[in-house]
Parts: sequence; C-alpha cells; structure tokens
Amino acid sequence: MSFSVILASAARIVRSFYFLTGVSFVVWMFVFDANDLLKQYDMYKKWRELQTEKEYYLTNIETVKKERAELLSSPELLEKFARERYIMKRPGEDVFILVPQEEE
Repeated sequence: MSFSVILASAARIVRSFYFLTGVSFVVWMFVFDANDLLKQYDMYKKWRELQTEKEYYLTNIETVKKERAELLSSPELLEKFARERYIMKRPGEDVFILVPQEEE
C-alpha cells in the first residue's frame, strides 16, 4: 500500500458522518457541557476532601461518646468536667483563671 492510498482512506474516514458526529459529541461533552472535565475534576477533589472530613468526624464522634459515657457514670467526673471546661463554680466560691503570658 502506498502513502496516497492510506491518506485517501484516512480522509474518507475523517469526512464520514459518524466520525464527525462522534468527534462533535466528545468535544461537546469535554468542553461545553455543564459537567465538563474541569467540573468533574473539581467535584472529585471536593469529594475526596469530604471523605477525609467524614473520617475525622467519625473518629471524633467515637471519642466524644467515650467521654460522655465516662462523665455520665459518676457525678464527681461530671463536676470536674464542668469546672474545668466551662469554668462553673459552686455558690459562694471564687474562681481564679490563670492565663500564661505570651512571650513577645
């Protein structure tokens, strides 16, 4: 087969209706469509971020459930937690909060 025969058959394929329709469809889907490649990539990246956040929150939920179970098990722990975390006090008590100075 000579080069001109190959070129003629390639030109015939490129000019065919089905080839042009297929290329037009691919260009439309990758460039002009509402869900083009760029948007698909951005959505995939956002999905990966949300998956990592989901894992973080699921592990955080487990630790909070454990802490809650510990706190509800005894009133002494509940009082200690309230005093440390929320700076609660009994009536007639004075609470002093010591805040370390930041070095400049």
